[in-house]
Amino acid sequence: MSSIDTEDRGIFFVDGPGGTGKTYLYRALLATIRSQKKIAVATTTSGVVASIMPGGRTAHSRFKIPLTIDNGAFCTFTKQSGTTKLLWAASLIIWDKVIMIKRQGVEALDNSLRDIMDRPELPFGGKTVVFGGDFRHVLPVVRRWSRAQVVGASLRMSYLWDSMRHLKLVRNMRAKSDPWFAEYLLRVGGGSEEATVDDEIRLPHDICVSYTG
Repeated sequence: MSSIDTEDRGIFFVDGPGGTGKTYLYRALLATIRSQKKIAVATTTSGVVASIMPGGRTAHSRFKIPLTIDNGAFCTFTKQSGTTKLLWAASLIIWDKVIMIKRQGVEALDNSLRDIMDRPELPFGGKTVVFGGDFRHVLPVVRRWSRAQVVGASLRMSYLWDSMRHLKLVRNMRAKSDPWFAEYLLRVGGGSEEATVDDEIRLPHDICVSYTG
């Protein structure tokens, strides 16, 4: 909020496992900015998540990101388009589930904002941008690529990563009354839960529903 109020723009990455309140945080930010008669753009890589964010759209729809994209690409909106006018006036851009898209998609938005804001020396043209996600979730899906190539396509490999201020949410608010389950989810996501010889994880009996008939 201070980066918006003082126009000292910044790029933030909110890192938190599922249930720690990322969506709650986004909704609070959107409500606060819009109550001040400022423009806040809400996007996400996932269409399902876009439906629960106030005024949310998928990033591909909002920013016109090409489906086939390489290094150095730009978004496909023009300088005379409504998208350009919206982004030029926006005080805040939120992009959730950003780890699910190839880093070139984020870099395309960076290139486009530097261009339309006429501030090529500043990341995202000097806009305040809040990214969010959890690297325990699905990484970018790239057909027939090796594991190293998939990792290379993730946001952590982008030149923008070191420009972001990294904030962490650590308390599972959805499972705050069941700390064992919250820790179990973290072990599964972090790859430390004991697996079988077939690399499968056994679910505890007390969280399973028995099948009959």
